[in-house]
Amino acid sequence: MMEKIQHSHVEVKGLKLHVAEIGSGSKAVLFLHGFPEIWYTWRHQMISVANAGYRAIAFDFRGYGLSEQPEEPEKETMYDLVHEIVGLLDALKIGKAFLVGKDFGAFAEYFAAAVHPERVAAIIALGIPFFLPGPSAVKNHLLPKGCYMTRWQEPGRAEADFGRFPVKSVIRNIYTLFSKSEVPTAPDDKEIMDLFDPSNPLPPWFSEEDLETYTSLYEKSGFRYALQVPYRSLNVETGLSDVKITIPALLIMGEKDYVFKFPGKEDSIRSGAMRNFVPDLEIKYIPEGSHFVHEQFPEKVNQLIIEFLDKQSI
Repeated sequence: MMEKIQHSHVEVKGLKLHVAEIGSGSKAVLFLHGFPEIWYTWRHQMISVANAGYRAIAFDFRGYGLSEQPEEPEKETMYDLVHEIVGLLDALKIGKAFLVGKDFGAFAEYFAAAVHPERVAAIIALGIPFFLPGPSAVKNHLLPKGCYMTRWQEPGRAEADFGRFPVKSVIRNIYTLFSKSEVPTAPDDKEIMDLFDPSNPLPPWFSEEDLETYTSLYEKSGFRYALQVPYRSLNVETGLSDVKITIPALLIMGEKDYVFKFPGKEDSIRSGAMRNFVPDLEIKYIPEGSHFVHEQFPEKVNQLIIEFLDKQSI
């Protein structure tokens, strides 16, 4: 089925975005990738959703993969991605869509649902509980010292760390490290890439062919934009406060996802506190799932996605 996915470039906000699409249903599902991912991360979900009668669309965010880079990446924020999501829907003549977001793609969909609820029918998030970008989004003082997030927020540090290795090694290292259940954290005398043990194989659900695909896309885009959005722009003021997302939402969490180890996140997810912000929320758990649960257990994730979508109207 991969050969049935059609690829094009669509101009949105002055940049040409790489768009992948399959299915001709009247209801559109727009997939939003995270890091170190790209449109390809949704390959299993796109095919399954299309087979279930939906129009499945995934794209490379600006600055990623085969999409164009903005002129000044260091000035970009998550707000630019919200405008991009709405702009892409406009360009594709889609009035309202379902959004499925993973990792920072979930931040973008929460933000889009808060700012443009008229364009979003329902949201599905993977791996990230609800929170919006803003000054209190990431409380660095609560994170473990040497946490990848604080390291990558520091201008130049990740560039120097990644720059010691070929792009393929960086992607391999991140996929392997971030599929574990502990937050990647480096001691004072090491960098995040130093945590990788070269004797560790790729996760069994991630093939050498998959690695080559990711590598080819990041060799084109590099990591400049990815380090700005999301990492270095998460705490930028958005002007939003007391936000509630009133549309239906589904959160899918792998129980082995390292996100559970961030301060307060497990309690926020398991206690139901998220419903203070997203009242119409379902939460589903996949026992052995990692942060890449949609690639690790695609059939289980696909079933949850389709069951949820089939209950919604648009």
